[in-house]
Amino acid sequence: MALKYLKDTEVNIDNVLIMTGDFNIRDYSRDPDFHNHSSHKDTLIDITDSLYLELSEPTNYVPTRYSNNQHKSNSVIDLTFLRQDSLEYDNHFIHPDWYLTSDHILLTINIAIFEEDIQTKKHIIIKNSEEEDKFIIELIEAIKELNMDSAQSKEALEHIIQMFTNYTKKIWYKYSKIVNITKHSKVWWDENCHRDLEKYRQTKKMKTGNNSRVQSRRQNAIFLI
Repeated sequence: MALKYLKDTEVNIDNVLIMTGDFNIRDYSRDPDFHNHSSHKDTLIDITDSLYLELSEPTNYVPTRYSNNQHKSNSVIDLTFLRQDSLEYDNHFIHPDWYLTSDHILLTINIAIFEEDIQTKKHIIIKNSEEEDKFIIELIEAIKELNMDSAQSKEALEHIIQMFTNYTKKIWYKYSKIVNITKHSKVWWDENCHRDLEKYRQTKKMKTGNNSRVQSRRQNAIFLI
């Protein structure tokens, strides 16, 4: 019933990395003690294909469920599906000694976690401040002093642009101050942003518009969810 529901329903789940569990489907392709083909297996594969997942190969081919009934064979019904274009991992492990009191054993997969440089501080210039006025004045003067007469080649133009970029950074750091990034560091947030965020959470849809400022706020709102 679950497979039929998923197959007949448009499932919209983005960026699925892994799907694993007891699918309760026996098929000869995975279960050496089972000699029949299951149509449910085909349905499951169709669903996982739509999610860009593929069946993972275990590092050791052993049963995943051990029967308490001596007249019934052990089975392979616990499966793992991984994202098709994943380079970080490709196989899972079956641990036949880790099932304890359960009749299912444990499946594991190693996922590498890489270090990430998280920015905790930033430079800002407060809007309508004296520092903002001075920054704009010096920036205008820098633009006026650009010698575009020497931009007779691509290399010369790139040199002028690089010099202007360096000077812009210099005066930015001259008049900006360092602040800590916190959950309250949203000086752009206003009641309209709050309204759009609540509407998005309720409908999962954002109406489109031509106002670039509104669009920018919406993108920030979606990013923060």
